[in-house]
Amino acid sequence: MDGTTATADDFLDRALLEEAVKKSGLLWVRAEGSAERRPVWHAWHDGAVVLVGDGGEQPLHGLTAGAGAEVTVRSKDKGGRLVSFAVRVVVTEPRGQAWQGAVDELKGKRLNAPDTDTIGERWARECRVLRLEPSGPLTERPGAMPQDSHAAAPLPSTVTTRQPIPAGLPKLVFGRRKRRG
Repeated sequence: MDGTTATADDFLDRALLEEAVKKSGLLWVRAEGSAERRPVWHAWHDGAVVLVGDGGEQPLHGLTAGAGAEVTVRSKDKGGRLVSFAVRVVVTEPRGQAWQGAVDELKGKRLNAPDTDTIGERWARECRVLRLEPSGPLTERPGAMPQDSHAAAPLPSTVTTRQPIPAGLPKLVFGRRKRRG
């Protein structure tokens, strides 16, 4: 992972990282210097997480070439954090060998694409394909989790669900109780 002498624990950690990423449909990524984690869909290809974003796909806020980021993977069966690890962001060159391999993996993961047959061409024109290459040991793993919850306030939004209840609702709810009683 970082080029130093590997131990048995390093190999087990790497196996856990790869298996968790492959099985998870969603990762949480926090770009270096950012306080918020963002969900992203992804694929695992050639030893790294690969993402496609911007230009009509998922936003890749703060993920820039050469920068660092932290990836958190949730457990598929329990939904809680399973592993976290540091990555180095690499932007792939459109239509290059690394880009094509990543796109081939990502195509199968992209649900409900409006242009399934020509999606690679659109991604080459409008989007960025990134590789998030693991760059160190796991920062969180089973048996070594922090005590804090990592709960965060929802992102700011103009969307709201809070509205006054319809005028007829109390009659409907309380009227039924009277009829039954």
